[in-house]
Amino acid sequence: MLHSFLSQIKDHRRGQGKRYQLDHILLFAILAILSGATSYRKVQRFIVNRYEELDEVFNLQWKRMPAYTTIRDIIQATSGEEIEKSFREYSATLAAATKTTTQQFIGCDGKVLRGSFDHFVDVNAIQILSAFVTDGQLILAHVEVSEKTNEIPVAQQLMEKLGLSGYIFTLDALHCQKNARSS
Repeated sequence: MLHSFLSQIKDHRRGQGKRYQLDHILLFAILAILSGATSYRKVQRFIVNRYEELDEVFNLQWKRMPAYTTIRDIIQATSGEEIEKSFREYSATLAAATKTTTQQFIGCDGKVLRGSFDHFVDVNAIQILSAFVTDGQLILAHVEVSEKTNEIPVAQQLMEKLGLSGYIFTLDALHCQKNARSS
């Protein structure tokens, strides 16, 4: 099912010389990362090692395997916003499919990414706000919190952007401020 959402992402490569479909490369990279791949070379090795199974399922019939540089170029040329949109649509579909008659909760929590700061060049740590369905163990979105604000307005914008109704959102005590600013 994820494959159908990835196939909706616009391929910005020119038509000439496209040997590998964008949705296949993205899906295989995701599967490789879930299997422990931490580099483009390891993603390429994953594809090579499992090509027979992938070909059987997706009818690839590739003449040769993509080089790790090809995989890198394809992924780096793909719009991050389009990938994020695709994952959000996929997550919303999964959330709707797992919704039961009982009340469900969406948890929102902000975290600072470890090792993302650099005092030497005066770079602050990166903060990420995540939204997830608690019962379904399903991540709906990750949003970076700008250095010029805090997670309160980001959480408000995220709840609006997700457009989910019938859920109870749970947030940290930080969000219980009497005069919370939305800017």
